Amino acid sequence: MKTPFPFRELLRFARWHRRLLAGLAAAAAVYLGLVALSPPPPPTVAVLAAARDLAGGAVPADSDLRTLDLPSGLVPDGALKPGADLKARVLSGPVRSGEPLTDARFLAPPSVPAGSVAYPLRIDDAEISALLRVGDRINLYAGSSTPADSGTLLASAVRVVALPASRTTTSGALIVVATSPETASRLAQATTNSRITVALTPDTS
Repeated sequence: MKTPFPFRELLRFARWHRRLLAGLAAAAAVYLGLVALSPPPPPTVAVLAAARDLAGGAVPADSDLRTLDLPSGLVPDGALKPGADLKARVLSGPVRSGEPLTDARFLAPPSVPAGSVAYPLRIDDAEISALLRVGDRINLYAGSSTPADSGTLLASAVRVVALPASRTTTSGALIVVATSPETASRLAQATTNSRITVALTPDTS
């Protein structure tokens, strides 16, 4: 019985290229062996991370956050998980883009009481702002440019919730206070053409 033509050609090809085929078979065996011996990828945990650089004193919005999958052994203690409610949480300092967020990065809740907003405010006198501590209650005044006019009280007994920036220069410093939306609007208007200063008040909480 004669061997079919295609089969004869296949045998002839195998005889001519036996070394090549042997090499390919050996390479395939090595690859399959490595795949079989390789450990499975480590389990990961989804955590919240900063989607961009964030300033201290900020209340992160959804657009400021992204989900990051970290190996379980690299997840920092206190890492925040997707779905965590950060609407009333204030960053205690600046955060770099891509950095996992932990509870230690935020002021202890409730940083901003219900119905209030976190308002960042620049105090002109750095020496005065250096006296402040988180939790202090302060009165905010708009100073007039004319000596004859007295300062205007803008807000009374608002609580300092963050001191995010360095307060060692004479160019002023940023502070964050918790106040009502109406007072925040009044402060925003006053800061456009007035110097803002503060006075410490007794803690009436």
